[in-house]
Amino acid sequence: MTRSLRKKWRAYRRDPKSLLLFLSVCIAVLLTMLSLLFLVVYILVKGVPHLMPGLFAVRYTSENVSLLPALINTLFMMLLSLLFAVPVGIGAAVYLTEYARRGNKLVNLVGITAETLSGIPSIVYGLFGSLFFVKYLGLGLSLLSGALTLSIMILPLIMRTTEEALRGVPDSYREGSFGLGAGKLRTVFSVVLPSAVPGILSGVILGIGRIVGESAALIFTAGTVAEIATSLFSSARTLSVHMYSISGEGLYINQTYATAVVLLAVVVLINALSGFAAKKIGGKNADG
Repeated sequence: MTRSLRKKWRAYRRDPKSLLLFLSVCIAVLLTMLSLLFLVVYILVKGVPHLMPGLFAVRYTSENVSLLPALINTLFMMLLSLLFAVPVGIGAAVYLTEYARRGNKLVNLVGITAETLSGIPSIVYGLFGSLFFVKYLGLGLSLLSGALTLSIMILPLIMRTTEEALRGVPDSYREGSFGLGAGKLRTVFSVVLPSAVPGILSGVILGIGRIVGESAALIFTAGTVAEIATSLFSSARTLSVHMYSISGEGLYINQTYATAVVLLAVVVLINALSGFAAKKIGGKNADG
C-alpha cells in the first residue's frame, strides 16, 4: 500500500461518512459501467451474426431489408440539423455571454426557456413540427421538416454548452486582447471562440447523438419512406426510424439487431472523430 493510499485510508477511518460516500460513488460508477457494457455486448452478440451483404444494398426491398438508404438519410439529417442549429446556438450564446449585461432579465429569461425546452419530450417536438412545418408551412413529410424540427430540439443543448464553454475562457484572454488594441468583435472571434472550441464541440457531439437516436419526432415530420432522399422535400426514414419500422412488423427481429449494431458503430465513430478534432483544435490553440 502506497503512502497516499495509507493517508486516504486513515482519513476515511477518522470520518466514516466520507468512507460511506466514497464507496457509494464507486458502486454507482461500477453499476453504470456494467450496465453500459451489458447493453453493448448484448447488441453485438445479437446483431453481428446477422450483418449480411443484403443489408447494405442500395435499394430497400422486403427481402433484403436494406439499411443503407436509412444510413445515408441519417447523415443527411444530421448535417442539415447541425447546419440550422449550430450557427444560431453559438450566435445566441456569444450574445448572451459576451454582449448582454450580466444580470440582465433577458439573459435570465433565455436561460430558463432553454432549460425548459431541454426537458420537453421529443414527441411534443414531433407534434409541433407536424403542425407547423408539415401542415402550416406546407413542407410535407420531408427531410427538411425533420431537420428543422431536430434543429429546434438540439438548439437549447448547443446554446447552453456553448455558454458554459465561453464562460470557462479566462478573462485575462479578453483583457490581453483588448490591451493589444483588438476590438470586441475581433476578440470574440479570434481569441474567445477558438479557446472554447473543445467545449462547443462537446455540445455538438451530444446534439449529434440525439439526432442519430431520434425516432418519435421524425415519424411525424420526415416520414418512413425507405428510399434515399433525392431532395430536401423527399420523405425519408433514418436508422432509428428504420429500426422502429422493421421491429414493429415482427418479421425482421434479427435485422433489427443488426441495424442496432450499425447505429452503435455510427455513434461511436462520430464521437471518436469529434473528440479527435476537439483535441487537435485544442492543441493548436494551446500552441498558439
